[in-house]
Amino acid sequence: MTESAYVVRRPARSRFIEVRGLRYHVLEWGDASLATPERPPLVLVHGWMDVGASFQFAVDSLHALEGNTRHIVALDWRGFGLTDVPAADAYWFPDYMADLEVALDTLFPTDRFPQVDLVGHSMGGNVVMVYAGVRPGRIRRLVNLEGFGQPTTNAEMAPQRYADWLDEMRDKPRLNTYASLAAVAARLQKNNPLLRPERAAWVAPHWAREEADGTWHLRADVSHRRTNPVLYQKDEYIACWKRITAPVLWVEGDQTDIGKWWGTRYPRSEFEARLALVPNLQKHALSPAGHMLHHDQPEALALRLREFLDAPG
Repeated sequence: MTESAYVVRRPARSRFIEVRGLRYHVLEWGDASLATPERPPLVLVHGWMDVGASFQFAVDSLHALEGNTRHIVALDWRGFGLTDVPAADAYWFPDYMADLEVALDTLFPTDRFPQVDLVGHSMGGNVVMVYAGVRPGRIRRLVNLEGFGQPTTNAEMAPQRYADWLDEMRDKPRLNTYASLAAVAARLQKNNPLLRPERAAWVAPHWAREEADGTWHLRADVSHRRTNPVLYQKDEYIACWKRITAPVLWVEGDQTDIGKWWGTRYPRSEFEARLALVPNLQKHALSPAGHMLHHDQPEALALRLREFLDAPG
């Protein structure tokens, strides 16, 4: 039996803006006329090896709840999707934060839009948590979708980390290629068994592109797979988390197991201790859902987003 195709309820407009010398891709639903101080623009930023279009299912679910009443944008981070690839051999969190600030100021100048609502998934969740602590007045409400941070590091790890990075400069990492668009969709479902076939088929052409030889390649710079030579400085990030003034909603999937990423290097108890330092925090779990919870449970996520973003106060 053939699966039915996914039907988009609220189509996005694609546009490009200049961000720090890069042509940045932006998806936009609605326009600035919808924004009010109580319901400012909603900005969505994706995770590692993903694209802004990944949020379409959640946007459609919000549309089912409230219609075309909210101005929403989603970015493709540098080196992902349709955004330019920088002339760089590594990617740094400060660059993501700087890109975010320039994108916000370009799309939503502070004289007209002093605040935005900000949602980040995974890597994007890590970026928005730090940014909201660095620019606390710019964010009205903040949503972190499984941006766990990273394991604690120490200075003794630096020599090997630098060596690994230099080795990978010589022996370039590779990204998988696929024989067909159906193979791309199958890989998405292999990565996430909860992803419905029609959603996988819809995401696939946004996640990959066809080359002249007929093979499909990920819309991602291979340098994203290189070891990052800069150690994760937990105390610096936590200091930023503590300065967040916006209400924060943490959302996770009930099937996410951080142990499969980091083993014993980053126990769940350590993450909970970090999260407890965030002021004005709410927590919620979606079920059944894994790390790609905006794919697994977009309807439940949209309901939680609407309740959180539209709550008084």
